[in-house]
Amino acid sequence: MSTLDETDPSCPPPPPGLETVIIPRAHDVGGFEVRRALPAKERQMVGPFIFFDQMGPGEFLTGKGLDVRPHPHIGLSTVTYLFEGEILHRDSLGSAQPIRPGELNWMTAGRGIVQYERTDTALRARPRRMFGIQSWVALPKAAEDAAPAFVHHAAEALPFVEDQGVGLRLVAGEGWGLKASVAVSSPLFYADAVLAPGARLPLPDGHEERGAYVVAGSVEVAGTSFEAGRMLVFRAGDALALTAGGQGARLLLLGGATMDGPRYLYWNFVASSRERLEQAKADWKDGRFAKVPGDEAEFIPLPEGRVTVRAG
Repeated sequence: MSTLDETDPSCPPPPPGLETVIIPRAHDVGGFEVRRALPAKERQMVGPFIFFDQMGPGEFLTGKGLDVRPHPHIGLSTVTYLFEGEILHRDSLGSAQPIRPGELNWMTAGRGIVQYERTDTALRARPRRMFGIQSWVALPKAAEDAAPAFVHHAAEALPFVEDQGVGLRLVAGEGWGLKASVAVSSPLFYADAVLAPGARLPLPDGHEERGAYVVAGSVEVAGTSFEAGRMLVFRAGDALALTAGGQGARLLLLGGATMDGPRYLYWNFVASSRERLEQAKADWKDGRFAKVPGDEAEFIPLPEGRVTVRAG
């Protein structure tokens, strides 16, 4: 999913211990409202995470569903993680995989892949809720032109710990003494944490850049409270913890090593050079990307006139 909107809501100055606080901006993707936290004018990347969309929460009426037609990617991995609902992923490798809450779809575009994301026809017979996050992880230069790949991980395959009012599932990478089996291209962490009221969760050690997105409830950091729908980006090296408010909290925590140089974004493309972006644009316009088997006719046209964004 994509479509960059250059307008960002204004954000208040961050309190001690935080580098910035990002308020996501809303837009429409495939007939569903999403709220984008990355990239933002305050911060375009957190570690290798270069894109972060909250999908919903919302409800599709009977007969309706998500409809993101076939579209291309290069230079990144898409990371799809749901709290409610179901999405059918299909791609040009022939992958056909529904994703459900707690599961992980990790698609690596490398030199180029085409995918679509839809609500399966059978699920449109009744109203359906959907709520989740899609993020993009920029690939290091050495992996930008690697072969595309797709891997699905069941919820029970992701490490989970529960202690002192905190339930934490490590979705990818390393943190809190855990290591996920998901293959990644650079050092990172990505976790889903549910905190009981007053529970405390420290930020993981050993990662240069760290952030947290408040999915539900509220958290307090350094004496300041933050409600749902805020991306918190922390200063490097500070030993900080997040404390859940009176209703508890749900967080996605993310970060990792600083990227090996800036990245450029255009639509669904991420690259370390403008020239690579231009090649991808021409390849999509001229039909040189592989197609999704069984869905060769539909596609999203290249959006003309869009501005290339430099991140990092």
